[in-house]
Amino acid sequence: MNFHIFQKVSLQEKFNFYEYFSVMLDGWVSISEILESVQTKIRNPYFSEKIQELQTFVSSWDSVSKSMKKIPQIFSPWEISIIESWETTGKLWLALGQLSENLRKNYDLRSKIKGALTYPAIIFVFLIFAVIIVLAYVIPAVSQLFETSEVALPLATQALIATSNFVIYQWPYIILFLAGMSVLFYGYKNTETGRANIDYFLLWTPLIGKVYKNYILASLSTNLGSLVSSWVSVVQSLSLSAKSLNNAVYEAHLLAVMKKVSGWQKIVDSMQEVDPLHQIFPLDFLQMLSVWEKTATLDTVTKKLTDQYTREVNYSLASLTKWIEPLAILIAGMFVLWFAFAIFGAILKVTQTIS
Repeated sequence: MNFHIFQKVSLQEKFNFYEYFSVMLDGWVSISEILESVQTKIRNPYFSEKIQELQTFVSSWDSVSKSMKKIPQIFSPWEISIIESWETTGKLWLALGQLSENLRKNYDLRSKIKGALTYPAIIFVFLIFAVIIVLAYVIPAVSQLFETSEVALPLATQALIATSNFVIYQWPYIILFLAGMSVLFYGYKNTETGRANIDYFLLWTPLIGKVYKNYILASLSTNLGSLVSSWVSVVQSLSLSAKSLNNAVYEAHLLAVMKKVSGWQKIVDSMQEVDPLHQIFPLDFLQMLSVWEKTATLDTVTKKLTDQYTREVNYSLASLTKWIEPLAILIAGMFVLWFAFAIFGAILKVTQTIS
């Protein structure tokens, strides 16, 4: 077994794999031949190695789902359950096609969010860079003009010069502090309490929380619909969907719903009891699910929910990007105002003293 530094498989690589697998299987190519062929098309060495392992297991007369269970680093329980359900019907290619489509939708939604947040991130990076340049180079040059005047400088000027000196002479400690905080943050994030608190914070942060919540609801609609339409039990579908969302808050609520549903209670009633204020499961989400419970039109309902919350993500992103630029201008303006007060205040003080 080879060692790979970046042991990760992207969503794009996975949905391409499932799509290729589905098309080839529908063309009556054997599974072993498909897995051997797909290895030549995968550029990720780690993923290619795992597909080779999958081929080995399948060649040993294991089913595809059973073989995937032996490679949990790549294939999630949600994906395996869908494949396992469709294997018995002899229409495995349909399950693979469904997985490819769902993962592609998830990938497109993530890409849209990342793309929308790239511009604000660049603005703030350049803003921080500009502040550092001013503090490290401009302020020291200007402060030399006031050192020989022996005049008591205004408080704003003293604070600006002190900040500049701190950045210039204490930068190693600043880097060590930031590195230490990063280590502590990731350590805290990996704890159960830390993960729950961070997820809760992200969900209720203004602007960002709305984007994140709509993204989770769109993913939940897709995952839940895929599982139940693949004849996975509702209880197991709730459990698998909860774990696939990668959010501790929603996972806890969905597992609580699952316990109530396992006691023969309806999904919508269970969600209302677990979340009476509709902070986790919005009212329109529950109303659409109640339509599914009454009419059993799962595919139509989940597709409408996914489309609805995908649109909500787009609206939330538009609102977020609309606010980011004025916020960046406000922060930059506050620093420029501080700089102007400090410099012109000092100049005025020196001029008055000389007069």
